[in-house]
This record gives sequence, structure tokens and C-alpha cells, in this order.
Amino acid sequence: MRILNIFRRRKSGPKAASGSMSFGGFDDPRFGQFVRAGGSGNGLQNMAALRCVSLICESIGMLPVNLYRDGPSKEYAKDHPAYRLLKLKPNDWQTPYEFKSQMQLSALMSGNAYALIVRSGRRPIRLIPLQADQVEPKLTNSYRMEYTYTTPEGGQMVLRSEDILHLRDLSQDGVTAMSRMSLARNALELASNAEQAAKRVFETGNMAGGAIETPNALSDTAYERMRKSLDSEYTGLDSVNRWMLLEEGATAKKFAVTAQEAQHIENRNAQIEEVARAFGVPRPLLMMDDTSWGSGIEQLGLFFIQYGLQHWFTAWEQALARALLSDDELGELYFKYNEKALLRGTIKDQNEAFARASGAGGHAPWMTQNEIRDTLDLPRSDDPAADELRNPLVQKGESDELDKTARD
Repeated sequence: MRILNIFRRRKSGPKAASGSMSFGGFDDPRFGQFVRAGGSGNGLQNMAALRCVSLICESIGMLPVNLYRDGPSKEYAKDHPAYRLLKLKPNDWQTPYEFKSQMQLSALMSGNAYALIVRSGRRPIRLIPLQADQVEPKLTNSYRMEYTYTTPEGGQMVLRSEDILHLRDLSQDGVTAMSRMSLARNALELASNAEQAAKRVFETGNMAGGAIETPNALSDTAYERMRKSLDSEYTGLDSVNRWMLLEEGATAKKFAVTAQEAQHIENRNAQIEEVARAFGVPRPLLMMDDTSWGSGIEQLGLFFIQYGLQHWFTAWEQALARALLSDDELGELYFKYNEKALLRGTIKDQNEAFARASGAGGHAPWMTQNEIRDTLDLPRSDDPAADELRNPLVQKGESDELDKTARD
């Protein structure tokens, strides 16, 4: 197992790190950014950003990524060690969901996600996630990737490209990727300022919901009685929509929302949309009260899969193939994310789709019974006819020509 090439001590000089942000010394501009962000430096204190990141990471983590053997049968390559790593056990302390979610989070926060590939001989047996700010990628003069990893103890090791699983986001040089959090920093800062403004209103502003007007000044007795009743009899959940008794000609007047308050609400909603745009997440999936809820939500879910997740599926599949498959295996094996769990509709929609796929209603069949059962995670049928592509409304002797037409 060749993992380590060179050890050397870390260069002198102050250095600190927090999450995906690192900085050297107090004159580093990133240190000022870290302080302005309240010590977090990652943008996840914004609820819209947190929801976007959570949706993407959880989706990538929960969906299975399979290793297939290319060919007419399209079978799982269960004999390959990479299949077990991604499906069952990437390392000794993480589940596949936890490993993929952590890697995806790193890719969203810093633009890059790294995992050390531990091998036994030439077989990958472990995937160890590394902190992105402790890895420095470099393209050598021989056009091979090289990764310098700073250990928690301060030493450094130089790793070959064969030893690293590198997941990149958008990249200008093809070596390191850009951080979406950094690219969306202005929108996140504006959203944070809007939240701080709302916080100051609640802390120092007048939050009265209305006023009680009287034609004349109240007597001390009436004023004290009304004040006590407001504090004791008309507060709390038990007093919701309870009728109030007013004295001496008093009338109640509810305050209307001012134009400034309405503009503040509109501004906060606009910033949520800006954050959602950076990650490709539709607004309704951020729990926004939009008119898109209802019949259109299914199309928004498809939009999220196609434009918010599909490019990540491709990035994962190709990064895994580059790191875990040899040149000879690239033409025979391939990784594939299974997004079917997110594409499933209601039971009625599924039944109609599978009925057509099996040839009901005069349609040319394109799925066998066992293929449908595999999609639904049901055990395969032992009936030989369950593997035949045939129209269930046509007799066996009459279906050969239809089967040939459907396959063609």
C-alpha cells in the first residue's frame, strides 16, 4: 500500500481553521470575513442556505449509487470491492449515507471534497473523508494530480491521484473548484443583514399590535382595571379570539402593516430566492408559501432532480469511476445513481405507468414483470414468463411478432 511519499513539518506561522474556512494570521482578509459572519464562516446560519444544503446533501446521501457491469443483462458488479464500499461500508465508523452526505457537504461549502482511498494490494478497502482545507491539490508538470495533505499533528504527506477520491464543483482550472458559498457571499450577507434588522426590531422596536382609544382620559381606577385585564385575562392560548369588555366609550384599533414593514418582508423573501437560485432549489422546497403548491409541486420536484441534483449525480459517478476503477475496468464497469425513489409518484400513477410498461391498453410493452418487481423492490418471480417481454392481452402464440417489434 503506497499512500505516503514525503513527510515534512508544517511551515511556521499562525494558522487557524473553522469548518471549511482557514486563514493565516490576523491580517488575512478571510479572518475579517470570519469575524463579520459571527464566527461561523460557513453561511449555514442562514436558514435558506441551510435548507438548500440539507436538501442536496440528504438526497445525495440517501439515494443508492450502484456499480454495474456493462452488457445486455445490466447486472450489479457485486464481486468488485468498490460495490461494497458505496453500498454497505465505506469505512469503520460511517454508513454510506453519512459518508456521501459529508462529502457532498464539503463540495457545497468549499467546492472540493476529498477521501483517502486505502487499498490492500490494488483493491480499495476503505474510504476516509479528509477536511478540504487540509488538502492542497496540484497538477504536476507531467499532468498528473498530486495532493498535499496536512495531518492533524502538523506533518504533511504527498498523495498520488490514485489515492484520492476528489469530488469537484464548478472549476476554472480543472484542479480546484469554486465554493458556491463564496460565490453567493453577497446574497448571503444581504440575507444575514435582513435577519439582523428583523432581530433588532424585535429587541428594540415597538411591537404593539394595536391601541385602545377613549374619547376622554380614563380615571385611574378604570385605567388600572383595563391594564390588569389586558395582562391577565387576554394573554395566552386560552384567550385567542376572546371578546374584550371596554369601559367609558373606549374603542379598539388594530395597527396596519406599514409600507416599511411590508418592504422589509418583501426584501427577506427576495433574499431567500437569491440563495435558492445559487443552489438550484425551487422556492416551494424551502417552505415558501407560494402559489406553486398543489398540482405544480410534482413538476417542481422533477425540476429539482433534473437541474439541482442531476449534475451532482454525474459528478459523483465520474469521480468514483476515475478513482476506483482501473483503465481496463472503465470500459466494462460504470457507476450509476438510482434516483427512482425521488421520481416515484402516487400508487395510482405508478400502477398506470407500469400497466403501460407491461403492455396493457394495447401499448407495446417495454418492461417485463420481473423488471417492474425489481423497480418496486419486490422479489423476482420464478415464472419463466415473468422475464418475457410480451403483451398480457395477446396469447402466447400470437405475441412473438409483437415482442420482436417492441424490442426493435
